[in-house]
Amino acid sequence: MDGVDALLAAHDSTRDLEAVRLRHEELGTKLEGMGPVNLVADDEYRELQERLEFLRSQHDDLVQSMKDLDRALRGMTRTAQERFQEAFEEINRHFSGIFQRLFEGGRAELRMVPPEEGEDDPLELGVELMAQPRGKRLQAVTLMSGGERALTGLALLFAIFYFRPSPFCVLDEVDAPLDDANIHRFIRVLRELCSQTQFIVITHNRKTMEAADVLYGVTMQEPGLSRLVSVKLTDA
Repeated sequence: MDGVDALLAAHDSTRDLEAVRLRHEELGTKLEGMGPVNLVADDEYRELQERLEFLRSQHDDLVQSMKDLDRALRGMTRTAQERFQEAFEEINRHFSGIFQRLFEGGRAELRMVPPEEGEDDPLELGVELMAQPRGKRLQAVTLMSGGERALTGLALLFAIFYFRPSPFCVLDEVDAPLDDANIHRFIRVLRELCSQTQFIVITHNRKTMEAADVLYGVTMQEPGLSRLVSVKLTDA
């Protein structure tokens, strides 16, 4: 109101003040419910706003990092699948050739076996050895005799060495189930690999010992006294 005259002119003595009183009480109750005025609310709001923006920035960085990791993982998985497929095909080719040499015929191959869920990722597939010695039917290696299993296992091992040679390899009594004819073929393939891998063969077979370059053994010249003996056959 602008002045006393305006205030008096707006006054209506016949007006019902009950509604005004109720409205006054209602507003008073709301003010009491709001509590005291927070004089630093504006500063707190700005701090919370800055905190929210920081957390949003961190969230966006994490989401982007997850996307980058997922993209990198897909790339690594694709590369691993390609390398596995290349290695599998190369080893399978060597395995088939070495098997035919060790068995003087027949055929053998590696097969990928998908799991029951039907997974087609090469990294999740199983590998089964199928072999068919000369004069026999094609079958899993688990159904073969002891000597045949040993020779088939050696064919796979040598195939891996042809694909990726290792500095050295220890063979422990791998020739025990083999007869003299198989020993001869085993030694022939082994000697070819000796140009790129040093083989340490633990054996009791005399033919395998004859093919070695160096022999190491333990002898007991006196009771209770063991002695290590080495013989270099290449100089003999």
